[in-house]
Amino acid sequence: MKTDYKTIKVDLKDDVAVLTIDNPPVNQMAPQMAQDFGEAIIEAFGDDQVKAIVITGTGRNFIAGADITQLQKVKTRDDIFPRALESARFINSIEAGPKPVIAAINGNCLGGGLETAMGCHYRIAAKGVNLGQPEVQIGLIPGAGGTQRLPRLIGVPNAMEMITVGNPIKSEKAYERGLVDEVVDADKLLDAAVEAAKKFISGQMNYKARAVCNLNYRIPSAAEKKALMGFIKGMTAAKAKGYIAPFKAIEAVEQGLSYDMEADIEREVGLFADCAVSDVAKNLIGIFLNSRSAGRLPRIKGLEPAKIKKVAMLGGGVMGCGIVNLLLKGGFEAVLWDINDEAVEKGVASVRKTFAYPIKKKKMKPAQLEDMLEKQLTTTTSLEDMGDVDLVIEAVLEDMTIKQDIWKKLEAACRPDVIFGTNTSALPITEMASILKDPGRMIGLHFFNPAERMPLLEIICAEQTSDQTLASSVAFGRTIKKVPIVVNDGPGFYVSRQLGGLFGGATFLSADGVDGQAIEEAMLDFGMPMGPATLSDLTGIDINYHVNKTFEKRLGERYKVHPLTEVVYNTGCYGRKTGKGYLDYTGDKPVPNPIVGEAAANYLALGINEAALMMEGGICDRPADMDLAMIYGTGFPPYRGGILRYADKWGLRNVYDKLVALEKSYGLRFKPANLVKDMAKSGKTFYQD
Repeated sequence: MKTDYKTIKVDLKDDVAVLTIDNPPVNQMAPQMAQDFGEAIIEAFGDDQVKAIVITGTGRNFIAGADITQLQKVKTRDDIFPRALESARFINSIEAGPKPVIAAINGNCLGGGLETAMGCHYRIAAKGVNLGQPEVQIGLIPGAGGTQRLPRLIGVPNAMEMITVGNPIKSEKAYERGLVDEVVDADKLLDAAVEAAKKFISGQMNYKARAVCNLNYRIPSAAEKKALMGFIKGMTAAKAKGYIAPFKAIEAVEQGLSYDMEADIEREVGLFADCAVSDVAKNLIGIFLNSRSAGRLPRIKGLEPAKIKKVAMLGGGVMGCGIVNLLLKGGFEAVLWDINDEAVEKGVASVRKTFAYPIKKKKMKPAQLEDMLEKQLTTTTSLEDMGDVDLVIEAVLEDMTIKQDIWKKLEAACRPDVIFGTNTSALPITEMASILKDPGRMIGLHFFNPAERMPLLEIICAEQTSDQTLASSVAFGRTIKKVPIVVNDGPGFYVSRQLGGLFGGATFLSADGVDGQAIEEAMLDFGMPMGPATLSDLTGIDINYHVNKTFEKRLGERYKVHPLTEVVYNTGCYGRKTGKGYLDYTGDKPVPNPIVGEAAANYLALGINEAALMMEGGICDRPADMDLAMIYGTGFPPYRGGILRYADKWGLRNVYDKLVALEKSYGLRFKPANLVKDMAKSGKTFYQD
């Protein structure tokens, strides 16, 4: 048979054809690979010398799904349905083919890769690899038989969890559930697959009997299915509000699992096509692609990032300990500094607490944590001990004098190439860096609480931050598995100021007598993880007040603090840390705090306007990055695509008209930005698709 495909290597081992997918970087089912794969399978089926086929991948991937960038270009259901149906029927042809096909799963087996593997007659996986159907995370459902084959292999409950949540499972778990037939060491995978092929050739195993379309013993009865799907619908409705794909997947299973699997799969493809043309899928795919490209800026293209191995963390508070957690997990040597031994000991204890969840979930053993702390973490109360670090991250008191004094001392103690990163959430970094001989070495590294879990890293360039410092900081952010969003220095940078804008109408509505609980619920209905009252109590009403006063001082009359904000601050109720804020936390469950009054709420137009004002001011000018920052930093609902994508959908003319009306009622705070006014008149949008 033919062996010279562009993306597939073909080897003959006795009577077995081994097809090795080699389409870097992830073995994606791109057009060329799909063509090669189809031709290779047809050739192998038609070659009398070949008695069985083994499919495997290269590197860390078995087979990846289709190129999702192509889905963004799909305009109508009719555009995608025939192509998706062709792919599904190709996998059907493998399953119904004249020879046994074995999947040797060498690496990640996700989406279309798992659907391909399930179309094979036998599955062997290397230890520790991931298998899953993650399509729901980008607004889709499996579209090549995943909703029909997975329940037949592992049962409806386990299959629906994998499909509606999208999280992968390890090969060992897949073996326990019946998704794979063997799990072996990676270096023995190919030999094991060939041995399995020989068992089919010799007649020890019957490949037709092993075709998933013929496995019906896990299909529930009509009554069982009705009860199961009712329960799954209820669970999904509580977690997936605003999303489409989980419910389409439920529909595919509910209407499928019949004895005519081809018809069931064709119905699945139709539901997949419904998802593919939805705004939700396009928004989620956009977020996924923008996340991959975050931080890849023209100004640092081609620069080699500094090699960062040892990082000093100044401050053992909540934020500092969360960052130490990231450093340890990232394999860095970490130095924790604080003002005295007591503070250091408290900090180390807090670092241990940041690992409590993975230990509880058995993803980490206590002994592993202790080994990590012993080998990677050192502590000190002396800034002079920073002579051999590559990066310093500071998270001490939000006081310019204290911070500048520390940086001045560190400049004398550290090498001249060491990067100085401050975690300040509001202080001007350009001013902070002014006391340094080389202000180009300083940059803002703004983490979000809890740092070990929140995916955003806001990287702030001061006026003199060097390109090299920026390139190294972006690379560091990716190493610790953060989404790095780069903005310029300015009051509140991007996220803090934008969040103030997003929730900025809360006080105005409270002052108008709007019921606080109703507005909290409205924010949750919109898709935010919490309302403004809950968020303020969590972050601290006093901190928010001082940030707002900073905005008022540095940004002028537009940002004048509302009188009601002053009243709330003067109550001394600052949130969870004082036991009372907008809510009272002293009882069994939080209740409205009568001292403060009712909670405030969102007025979305103000948030869009705030983004436009920051674009005008040069804080940031990349809508995709700005939306990522709000999604990963504040919990803005991903299915809406981000605040600027939402603005485009709403229409800039509508945004402008709403702001004009609000300005008449509430004053300068709501005056439309010139950019919004111009876009409304010209019909432009933030995203130029």
